[in-house]
Amino acid sequence: MREPILSAKDVVVKFSLRGQILTAIRQASLDLYEGETLAIVGESGSGKSVFTKTFLGMLDANGWVDSGTIMFEGTDLAKLKTEKEWLRFRGKKIAMIFQDPMTALNPLRTVGLQIREVLELHQGLRGDAAKDRTIEILSQVGIDNPSMRYSQYPHEFSGGMRQRVVIAIAVACNPKILICDEPTTALDVTIQAQILELIRSLQKQLNLTIIYITHDLGVVANVADTVAVMYAGDIIEYGTSEEIFYDSRHPYTWALLSSLPQLGVKGQPLYSITGTPPNLFTEIVGDAFAPRNPKALKIDSVRRPPYFQVTKTHIARTWLLDSRAPQVEPPDAIKAMRAKYEREAI
Repeated sequence: MREPILSAKDVVVKFSLRGQILTAIRQASLDLYEGETLAIVGESGSGKSVFTKTFLGMLDANGWVDSGTIMFEGTDLAKLKTEKEWLRFRGKKIAMIFQDPMTALNPLRTVGLQIREVLELHQGLRGDAAKDRTIEILSQVGIDNPSMRYSQYPHEFSGGMRQRVVIAIAVACNPKILICDEPTTALDVTIQAQILELIRSLQKQLNLTIIYITHDLGVVANVADTVAVMYAGDIIEYGTSEEIFYDSRHPYTWALLSSLPQLGVKGQPLYSITGTPPNLFTEIVGDAFAPRNPKALKIDSVRRPPYFQVTKTHIARTWLLDSRAPQVEPPDAIKAMRAKYEREAI
């Protein structure tokens, strides 16, 4: 049986805001396996970025891990408190690519120095050795004439090239896990494809385990081995990419997939999820998606569903999978997508 490279169990994250406590992550659990590409999907505000920031100790000052464990290489990351403790892991073993390269880079320092700083901090390289390694990394991420580019500033690079520099900083120390937070959001479609291909290439070269944080299901379909669906601070469904796209079981996953433009019918308005996510300042009773779910059962507003096992690799937190639940059909768009997949698989 494979052992996960990182295992988060029942993680609860809270924030103190204006004298109130907001529970941003509600007992989220996740296993990440070496070499795989995991995508975490969900609407804005579902907790995707907050959850993964706990793997790096990068929560805002008013936030904390209230309970749960995050095991990585025998260490519970949830218990780390000081910057000195985090320096053993952040950047060195677990790195992150942020969505906006312009804010991720320091406009007053050359890109060469920004990459070199990481090598000096985590690998102890100095002088010509640090410079040579920096130029090598710039070349590795597809930047032409790296020796000249070493001395240039971020404003002298295009958006796509800046994102390559951010990727260079992230992979400089050969981390085991690379977290990509909406890495293509600020880029046009052509450059998006190039950046995704670069990350895929680096994954093979460096044996990276990758987490994508995204709300773009098109990106997910192209890159992910496994998918975790988040809603209101909880992972409500988890499975292989094929299981989530073609055999999903949670009504929220159905709603997300139904929102894909390519599933729209010509002449009819595109599907949108009605209502708004719950208020996380108050305790959520039952299934958090119930108020927005037209197929909700009575029990959904009373008791939080446990995880039900669909296959060895597929779980979903919905009462619809209980043996006593009535048979509920997925929306027509989901059935059509499933039927098309089955036809193509023959």
